[in-house]
Amino acid sequence: MENSSRHPGKRIVVTGATGNVGTSVVRALAADPGIGSVLGLARRKPALELPKVEWGAVDLSRADSEGRLDGLLSGADAVIHLAWRFQPTHDPVVTWQSNVLGSQRVFEATARNGVPALVHASSVGAYSPGPKDDPGVDEEWPTHGWPDAAYCREKSYLERVLDTFELRNPEVRVVRMRPGFLFKEAAAPEQRRIFAGRYAPGPLLRPDLLPFVPDLAGLRFQVLHTDDAADAYRLAVLGDAHGPFNLAAEPVIDAHRLSELFGARIVRMPRVLVRAALAAAWRAHAVPASPHLFDAVLRLPVLNSGRAHDVLGWQPTRTADDALNSFLRGVRTGAGEDTAPLAGRKIG
Repeated sequence: MENSSRHPGKRIVVTGATGNVGTSVVRALAADPGIGSVLGLARRKPALELPKVEWGAVDLSRADSEGRLDGLLSGADAVIHLAWRFQPTHDPVVTWQSNVLGSQRVFEATARNGVPALVHASSVGAYSPGPKDDPGVDEEWPTHGWPDAAYCREKSYLERVLDTFELRNPEVRVVRMRPGFLFKEAAAPEQRRIFAGRYAPGPLLRPDLLPFVPDLAGLRFQVLHTDDAADAYRLAVLGDAHGPFNLAAEPVIDAHRLSELFGARIVRMPRVLVRAALAAAWRAHAVPASPHLFDAVLRLPVLNSGRAHDVLGWQPTRTADDALNSFLRGVRTGAGEDTAPLAGRKIG
């Protein structure tokens, strides 16, 4: 790797740097002349080589990671905290230890080492159930999550942790990103493993093979290309903005939009029937996506991203349709990155 001293400018540390969002964020930062060096942290160092980017290994779920973090965060101008563990969904204690306790270790190390800025990856999943209609909710909407879903509980809990952190550490500029669902081509294999399981046949995820699109009450959500989300993180570390920011692209996705994308007919289905089928598959360990997350998705509010446009000067460059098409293309082709979370699989 290149010596970071050759690149004058801000030094940024990124946790969870080898995943869907992390790989886009480190690329966006490395391409900016205002960034001098990027230290990407993950449980496993990748073979991926990028200009101005060095890699470090740390497991945030371990209590002994605190001392390791002190050495890694020392001298940083900002910390972007993206690290997140989605599985195992059948053992929420494991994800709590990694996501909640691990995040707290990062927050505390940020303050302890005098890092002036902390950018945290929150989520639309932190929000309480809300309206599905335009123009969407702003950042003042309650962030109590959907309590039955571990992902939402953890994201919501960390919002409260950051409330206290900001009171105790007013010298740290805290930014909270709350994006919709994030997709890109290279992350499709990881997302397929997270939600459908590692044995889901990627080549069969073709629009012409989809018999119908289920029209469920509450099926209305927002997506964003991961590279566009990464640009918001870049703008946040380079500027002086603070507080929460919603991030989403147009149009809002619903059954009618999915029908147009896939060329499939719409079939109205009772939500209870779909949930029962998903719950049975999850209990049998046939799919990793829990029915509790399904419940949450159908209750998430539509977001208004006006504050990100006005304060950060951020605008997505790709539509929601573009993001979904990138995901499907990646699943079908086995696209990926040279990192452990995004390892793709060539499909014949």
